[in-house]
Amino acid sequence: MGAKAAKNAAKPTGKHIGHGARVHAFWSDVTDHLEMMELWRQFRSEAREGYGLYSRDVDRAKVEKSRGIGRYWTMGWLLFRAMLMKLTPARRVLLLIALFFLLFGRNFNPNVPLLGGVILFFLLALELADHITMKRDLEIARDVQRRLLPAEPPEVPGFDMAFAMRAQNTVAGDYYDAIFPVPSATKEGGSRLLVVIADVAGKSMPAALLMATFQASLNTLLAAGASMDEVALGLNRYTSAHSLGGMRFTTAFLAEIDVTSLQTHYVNAGHNPPILLRASGAIERLSEGGVPFGIFADTGHSCVTVALAPGDRLVMFTDGVVEAEDKNSDEYGEERLLIQVKHAVADNAGELVRRIMADVDRFAGEARQHDDITCFALRVL
Repeated sequence: MGAKAAKNAAKPTGKHIGHGARVHAFWSDVTDHLEMMELWRQFRSEAREGYGLYSRDVDRAKVEKSRGIGRYWTMGWLLFRAMLMKLTPARRVLLLIALFFLLFGRNFNPNVPLLGGVILFFLLALELADHITMKRDLEIARDVQRRLLPAEPPEVPGFDMAFAMRAQNTVAGDYYDAIFPVPSATKEGGSRLLVVIADVAGKSMPAALLMATFQASLNTLLAAGASMDEVALGLNRYTSAHSLGGMRFTTAFLAEIDVTSLQTHYVNAGHNPPILLRASGAIERLSEGGVPFGIFADTGHSCVTVALAPGDRLVMFTDGVVEAEDKNSDEYGEERLLIQVKHAVADNAGELVRRIMADVDRFAGEARQHDDITCFALRVL
């Protein structure tokens, strides 16, 4: 073969190019265009999350009783049992049969292990179908929740507001809102703004459902012309009636602001104390109030008065901000949050919220988010 012929033979044909392009396109779809290092980080994060889920069901006392290599066998068996018990009884039996065929089937017939693989694939398909159905339901719930929460803050003369929320799962148990004008104040001839941030104990769908009922109760009380004291009392009674014996309590901060005088009446029901950054740079914490809603039905919550002034900034947040963890399980903490707030004297509300959320992201790095994160900033112009 001549040099030219050899060179031509070495060139990929159009058919080979077509196969290569299809393989590359398939691989891009499978990986969602992620690089190998990104895929590896995602896998490690999901593996840690999965291990945490199953290890909660492991009897640590049994592991501690084991010695030497027996401890690893015991831990492995208990983890396997924890995973097995997450399946329905019928799928548990199928999984055991599939594993038996894979491990010992060759002793009976060379094709039996293949049957075990088919059963495993069938089990995977069933679990995947359940996952897709649940994901679709959660996505519908997420869309409903988005409609319940404000997409943009209302336009209020003399105020600049911004908020951001990132759910730990598809739906969140955090709630925020800015209501203007408050119906009761309108009837009295005044003009007031109500800001609220709340956090239902728990995560995902149960917390999201209670969050929706909390919002409905708040709007009902406001429409009835209730004062701040009456709103707090009504929310506490309603939450207590649906808190499963105090297990599903709700922390909340509500503040009603007179947009003319800037006199503010607030109630803090066991929530993270908001940060009030004065125009002078001084910081105050709005912590006075009472226990979370839903603990004791007849507990009262004191309504506290504070005066705002032009240039003041009020930063409200849920515990997902300060309790965000990095890969070493260290918490973000209030010290870091206060630093960001102190450096935000020249920021508008939107810039302040973006500054805080970005700093939390930098701190957490590739660690998996374990709680809903919500931040709400208000600036008096």
